[in-house]
Amino acid sequence: MMKIEAAHVKKIALLAVFSALGVVLAPFSWFEFLGTKAYPAQHLVNALLGVLAGPLWAAVAAFFIGSIRIGLGVGTIYAFPGGIPGGLVVGAVYWALKRFRAGEKVRLLSAFSEPMGTIFIGVTLSLYLVAPLVAPNVGVAPWAGTRRPLDLIGENGALLAFLIFSAGWALSSIAGCTVGFIALSILNRAGINRGTLLGEKAEQGSAKG
Repeated sequence: MMKIEAAHVKKIALLAVFSALGVVLAPFSWFEFLGTKAYPAQHLVNALLGVLAGPLWAAVAAFFIGSIRIGLGVGTIYAFPGGIPGGLVVGAVYWALKRFRAGEKVRLLSAFSEPMGTIFIGVTLSLYLVAPLVAPNVGVAPWAGTRRPLDLIGENGALLAFLIFSAGWALSSIAGCTVGFIALSILNRAGINRGTLLGEKAEQGSAKG
């Protein structure tokens, strides 16, 4: 019981540290793309927390970071579908590799699964769910972004709109998760990984993270 509680305390500490990192970098590392504000550092945090703490912790951090970015005026409502799925996927892939008893170096490759969540889940939710829902608020509330995502569908059709939108978010996602993988590799070489941080055995895993 004490070991489980200690692991949760450490995960909360990781959540706080990486959420703070995501907030600190927010004003400096975003770029405008089709009415959204793409943010590579969010995908960096997704890679780090998804591996080191688990999918749910990464998702919570993405929610915190997205909320604060919106409050600071450097994010829109798209920060949620654009940030949360990537962390969930990284954590889930890491857990799956761990269950198959892959080595730590192989498990770190789960960082590169981040674009799967960001693009296939995040872009889909953004274009076909979020954009129509927030359309009435465009021009009234800064957090709603612009009509560009919705117009993209009308101008190009659903499939081409998805491909165009995915290209920009992929640039952000791939850049962020690549830096995350490099950081995780450096930490692992220094003997800092999920096992040493949380005291987990190599053969054990938890789907909850």
